Amino acid sequence: MTQPVSPPRGGTDKTATAGRPPAWRSLAARADVRTLSLLGVLAALIVIGGVTKPDEFLDTRNLQLVLTQASVIGVVTVGMTFVITAGGIDLSVGAIVALASVWATTVATQEYGFGGILFTSVLVGLGCGLVNGVLIAYGGMVPFIATLAMLASARGLALRITGGRTQVVTVDSVLRLGERDAYVLGIPPLVLVFAVVTVIGWLVLNRTTFGRRTVAVGGNPEAARLAGIDVRRQRLYLYLLSGLCCGIAAFLLIVLSGSGQNTNGNLYELDAIAAAIIGGTLLSGGRGTITGSVLGVLIFTTITDIFALNNLPTDAQQIAKGAIIVAAVLVQRRTASTT
Repeated sequence: MTQPVSPPRGGTDKTATAGRPPAWRSLAARADVRTLSLLGVLAALIVIGGVTKPDEFLDTRNLQLVLTQASVIGVVTVGMTFVITAGGIDLSVGAIVALASVWATTVATQEYGFGGILFTSVLVGLGCGLVNGVLIAYGGMVPFIATLAMLASARGLALRITGGRTQVVTVDSVLRLGERDAYVLGIPPLVLVFAVVTVIGWLVLNRTTFGRRTVAVGGNPEAARLAGIDVRRQRLYLYLLSGLCCGIAAFLLIVLSGSGQNTNGNLYELDAIAAAIIGGTLLSGGRGTITGSVLGVLIFTTITDIFALNNLPTDAQQIAKGAIIVAAVLVQRRTASTT
């Protein structure tokens, strides 16, 4: 009597997996569907804006304004995406933007011109990121608590520096970046900076060892440690990166508004987290997408513009944003349960 032949020990039965696509293809397919869905939502919003206010919404200047406003929070969101992908959170980004903007626009700083303002804003962002990173990675503090403390401290220091007053920028080379004469082929310089940051962020997250380590730390910190990754150092680098993005965003905000105020960056942390979530970055860590985060920023900015053009109340705008966030989280949970 013929005995059934079992597959070799330690091997795999090729007939059992012949019809199954590799895991990475499944992930890529889900990412494509998510990206197409976000593009569909953005397209629908553009249609709504074009139908409700065709002359105002589709005007070139309005579209340039939408992209410019998205650039500031977009740069912050790129840094936030890295932090969340690694399983962390940063509630202090808005306060860091405010502190960097007011520190970079003091009279003493403006005496050093364009370079002084840019250098100061970036340095302050890096300094705050360093403090967050050290407290979390080496001090053992929970990211929520550490960044919440930074939020309060940075806001307080920004208020102390300004005394509650607006600091007007007088450096012409900085102000000229916000004028139409500085546009490159009709594209504002701030949008170009946002595009460069986005491309670099995508390459770092998807094509470098640093990006792979970030995903590994967010997916399973203990397994990452056993694989030889210095988890604490990686977390420190990530909060430094977030601080750097806040410093760049602060400079863009200075160019956009021509001033520094302690109220700058208000609720940026919520907008950045929300944009990353609806873009497909998991709050629990282990998966992040720069493309999705950027689309999330564009969706929120477009919603804000449509509501403003139609003179709709702010509370309705916030309700709409909240509904989108809830829907995105529910979709994430459903996707995770079927993985």
